[in-house]
Formats: sequence, C-alpha cells, structure tokens
Amino acid sequence: MAPGKDQLALLGGKASVTLDQTDMFKWPRFSDEHETAVLDMLRNGNLSGFDVTKTFEQQYAENLGRKYALCCPNGTAAILNAFYAMGIGVGDEVIAPTLTYWASILQVYNLGATPVFADVDADTLCIDPHDIERRISDRTKAIVVVHYSGMPADVDSVKNVAAKYDIPILEDCSHAHGALYKGREVGSLTEVSAFSLMSGKSFAIGEAGIFFTDDREIFDRGLLFSHYARHNEIETNALQKYAGLPAGGYKHRLNQLTSALGLVQLRHYPEQMREIDKAMNYFCDLIEELPAIQLIRPLKSSKTTKGGWYFPLMKYNKEELGGLSLQTFAKAIGAEGSVCNPGSNTPLHLHPLFTETDVYGHGKPTRFAHLPDDVDKSRFLGAYPVAEKVYQSVFQVPWFKQFDTAIIEEHAAAYKKVVEQSASLLENDEGDDSSIGGFSTFFTESRNNRS
Repeated sequence: MAPGKDQLALLGGKASVTLDQTDMFKWPRFSDEHETAVLDMLRNGNLSGFDVTKTFEQQYAENLGRKYALCCPNGTAAILNAFYAMGIGVGDEVIAPTLTYWASILQVYNLGATPVFADVDADTLCIDPHDIERRISDRTKAIVVVHYSGMPADVDSVKNVAAKYDIPILEDCSHAHGALYKGREVGSLTEVSAFSLMSGKSFAIGEAGIFFTDDREIFDRGLLFSHYARHNEIETNALQKYAGLPAGGYKHRLNQLTSALGLVQLRHYPEQMREIDKAMNYFCDLIEELPAIQLIRPLKSSKTTKGGWYFPLMKYNKEELGGLSLQTFAKAIGAEGSVCNPGSNTPLHLHPLFTETDVYGHGKPTRFAHLPDDVDKSRFLGAYPVAEKVYQSVFQVPWFKQFDTAIIEEHAAAYKKVVEQSASLLENDEGDDSSIGGFSTFFTESRNNRS
C-alpha cells in the first residue's frame, strides 16, 4: 500500500515543510546601509585605529545604560579582559555553571585561577542559585552568570548570595542580546557583563566581543591588560605608571570594519530582534500543548524576554511518547523538513581539561596548579545531577529570523505530526547514544545552517 499523505516522512510519507525557507533562516541580515559603512571604512583606510570603535563602544554602552564599554576581537577575549579587570589572579576561584560554552570560564586558566562549577536549574538551564553557596570558599573572587540559550538567569537570587559574601558577578550575555530580566536588559544587571558579537549570534557584526561596567577602575584595568594603544585614557592614578605596555601581553584591538558594521547594527537590531521574538513566540504558542515538549521561555505575563532567541532550546520528555528516544524523534522531525537538533553543550566538568590536563607544564592538572596543596580536590570533582541529565534531554528548534506565519505553521505542523504518530516509530527505535551534545563541536555551521 502506498504511504498516505499524512504518514511520517521518515516512513515514506510527504514532508510537512514545503515552502521556500531561504530567507527565513538567513543571518545576519545586512542592508545597503551596512555595506556603505564598511566601504567608507575601507576607503578611509584607518582600519587599525580606534576612533570608530570608541564611538561604537560609547553608543552601545549608552543603549545598555552602562558607563563604560571595551571592545575586543571576540567574546572569549572580552571575557578574559573582564576577568583580569575584576582582579582575578593566581590562586583565586571563579564559580560558573557547568552547562555552558567553554568560553564562559576557561580563560581563568590564563590568569592562574581555578574554575569551580555549579549545577543548573532544570527548567531554565541557567546556574542554580541554590547550588552556588556551597561552592564558595575564601578564595572565591567572582561568580559567572550565563543567560544560557537566551533564557535570562535568576539574577536576583544570585545577587543575594553574592552580596552575602561580597563577591562580584560577571554576566555572560552571549546568548541573550536584547533579552530582558524583569524589565531590565541583560548586561546591565551586575558589576560586569560581556557579549560575543560573532556572526552566529543574534546581534551579529562579524567576529567581535565587548564588556561593560560602571566601575572606572575595572574599565581602566581592561585597557591596561590588552589595549596598550589606548593607555592614555587610563584615569585610575595607581595604574598610570604601568601604561605603555599591555599588562597581559595581549593585543585585543577590534578592527574598525567590524566597529563600523556594529554602529549600523545598533540601529537595526532592535527591530530585527522584535521580529525574531514575535516569530519564536508564535511557534512556541503552536506547539505548547503538545505532549513530551516543555518550552523554555519566560512567562508571557512577566517582564522577562529572550531577546534574539539565540540557540533556542526546548526540553523533551520521552516518557510521554512511550519512551521514544530523542534522537529518533529528532530524525523524524528532520525528515519532515524542520529542525530538531538533539542535545546541548556537554557539562564542562566531564571534560578531562577540568580533571587531569596539564596545559602549561606545572606537573599537575592545570585546574589545581595554583591551589594550596592541602585543598581537598574532591570538592571540585563532584557530581552535578541536573546538568549531567538535562543536556541529553533538550533539543534545538528552528530559529526563525522573520515572522512568516505560513512557514512557521508548517514547522509546527511537522512537530505535531511526529508527536501524534510517534507510536509508529517505537518498533525500530534504537534508543539514544552518547553522541548527544558536545564540548566545542556542537555549535557548527552544519548544525546551524538552517536554524
């Protein structure tokens, strides 16, 4: 018998998604205005200056309600600058969620500090405020809050813990450009914040990063660390005598082609973000009642939003579909022409870089190289029950860049079709394997070219 028109595409039926989606997932979206700004910069020839970059910093800081901003070549460098600027050094500990991209925390190795991981909240996938306090020691010098997958973390609860011990917080906002937390934009909530602005992010200007603060000394330390050509801007008296050479031996100047692009994007991004937010919430509304799918988005009644929805994740409960594995579910969604990428970052504490690797030849794991010999290492190597389970039960949905209801509805129909006919997939379901998730290879062009 020929497959029916409503049979799953994976089993021989017709795919649900048939409309042309070329423009729906194209990102970044640049205009003639962007091109003109870059061409003008090329013709000007001042590519390694910093006048345009400083204008971009000042405008972005003003938009965000911050006093100071400092650009870097990428988000990794921006976070490294921020750590140094906050005074992180040899023997210090920095707490971060274990479920995040490595560039939220790994840079502390360069400063002789030790990463300390905290578990995450099962519903938001962000750092669990209740798990932070037991990770604190007298060496803890900072807490990193990551707004993971665009979902704002519970910053107020983290701040309550941090205030108790007088520990500063760094927000890693690289997934959450434009997102609001209780009505305030992420990046404006703590002592320091940092963003990646690379081309895959929702605020995309090429390869760039930026960190913000309201503390002049922190800003000046950032200049001192790796922006030697701008040392004349340092106002903190105690730092001025060190000017002339980069204190960290790094050169983190951002090229001005990117800065020129960024100035234009500052004007266009709010509108682009609103369209993304409208499209993603529409898709979520359409699949919200489906069994096995738990949305990860703020309540509509709250003043919290996901901004540009970078890397949008949802949770999967296979028990509600008779135990159907996530990988088979995702394969069926893919066959329908939609996007369902299983997994997220593998928790960092599971990688040998944080357990046994000697990066710099200390003769011991780098993570412990600068800790006192009598420190109990077991406190750094414990289990993280939520993170170790949840990363293999989430999946990435389509990341719509335009509000095209017809296309969005086709994708939602694909999810509905697979859910409704999931029983037909159980017989040949081989279960999930260890390939779900990843450390540095998860965010690849091949995985994101349609989402």
